[in-house]
Amino acid sequence: MFYGVDLNCRLMLGTAQYPSPQVLRDAISASQTEVITVSLRREGHGGEAFREILKDSGCRILPNTAGCHTVREAVTTAQMARELFGTAWIKLEVIGHADTLQPDPFALVEAARILTADGFEVFPYTTEDLIVGEKLIEAGCRVLMPWGAPIGSGQGLRNIGGLRSLRAYFPDIPLVIDAGIGAPSQAAQAMELGFDAVLLNTAVARALDPVGMARAFGQAVAAGRLAHDAGLMPERDMAQASTPIFGMAELA
Repeated sequence: MFYGVDLNCRLMLGTAQYPSPQVLRDAISASQTEVITVSLRREGHGGEAFREILKDSGCRILPNTAGCHTVREAVTTAQMARELFGTAWIKLEVIGHADTLQPDPFALVEAARILTADGFEVFPYTTEDLIVGEKLIEAGCRVLMPWGAPIGSGQGLRNIGGLRSLRAYFPDIPLVIDAGIGAPSQAAQAMELGFDAVLLNTAVARALDPVGMARAFGQAVAAGRLAHDAGLMPERDMAQASTPIFGMAELA
């Protein structure tokens, strides 16, 4: 449940870097996603044709503030996105480091506070830091989007312990892994850990077959969630025989 919206598909898909508009259309369809994220800067390079793709997809639009490095840039971009797309949803990015694209936690919290007070429903791109998560919730966020790894790196879940702690610490807050996912198995792992959804872009858009990869990610996310709900067996340090030891043959 994301700000009162219940989704059937737990995969959220980005819309950048696809080799053609038709491949983007087909990838969205193959993934069965219900939420696509779009940068306001991307909108500026496609014009009406790109907007038609978004409309035809039937998906809910999650505009983002990609590329923003200050509170002012992020807030202004969010306000422009609301006017353009007619939605209060905003994926809030305030980048603090040029090499890692790690979010600036101080600017992120300040921008989140301003936007939630202005009626936005904010999806903040953050790290797995518990304290930053607390501050974002205090600022009015009802969803957190911790990174798995740096954007576009394809490293998967780099700090599984930290992500487990975040999940345990915020049991009632929807958590979406955003960034760093490179393979369907990594998306499934995120879902097995109990996260509510996964958002990714590059792993699909830059695949040799983006449509096939989109389908693979859609199925991986569904399988990971199914496994979580079914209950994974606990890990053990020592072996445990799966066959009973009683009833064994007695040898003379």
